[in-house]
Amino acid sequence: MRFKPCRQEVVRSRPVDERTTTRDPEKASVLRSLVTWRPPGAPGRERQVAVVPDAGLSRLITLSFPMWGAMGGAAMMGLGLALAQPKRRVLVVTGDGEMLMGLGSLATIAAQRPGNLSIVVLDNERYGETGMQKSHTAFGVDLAGMASAAGFTHITRLTTMAGVARLANLVRRGAGPVFAQVKVSAEKPPLVLPPKDGAILKARFRAPLSDGV
Repeated sequence: MRFKPCRQEVVRSRPVDERTTTRDPEKASVLRSLVTWRPPGAPGRERQVAVVPDAGLSRLITLSFPMWGAMGGAAMMGLGLALAQPKRRVLVVTGDGEMLMGLGSLATIAAQRPGNLSIVVLDNERYGETGMQKSHTAFGVDLAGMASAAGFTHITRLTTMAGVARLANLVRRGAGPVFAQVKVSAEKPPLVLPPKDGAILKARFRAPLSDGV
């Protein structure tokens, strides 16, 4: 699991490479590290909104919206939320396969420059929804390099939980837009899935947003 370095020179933050020979983190561990956050003085209330295309992972987050296979739309949905809710931190947690289907969104997000938006790609180098076939990132496609070329403020590549801990701080407090490509294990754990009823999911997500939770 090696990345080809970005060759262009950029004034903004360059992609940070973290290389290791240890086992890659698991998806659930990365997600828990990123979203376990409460602002000071507000116990039990999340100020972070998450868009999680992976329905099996969305159950780990209170204020999240699972997209149930709407491939390629996660980053743009996150952009809309970030622009509509500027006082919130918006986190899009997606996979390499889903991100590959929405690469044009990177240019739009970079042009809009939302300071409260982070895109985190959990890259297992597989198309999980269609049988765990190898994705393009397994053959060297560099998603972080694409985000850098588009103009994201912060870009990083990670392969350890120590790196994820630093990313969590950036997601919660750093100036966006942030893009992180996190290599995770290719194992596919058993899933506990949320409801498939779109009306229920929409109402569950919109209610706390409109109430200021």
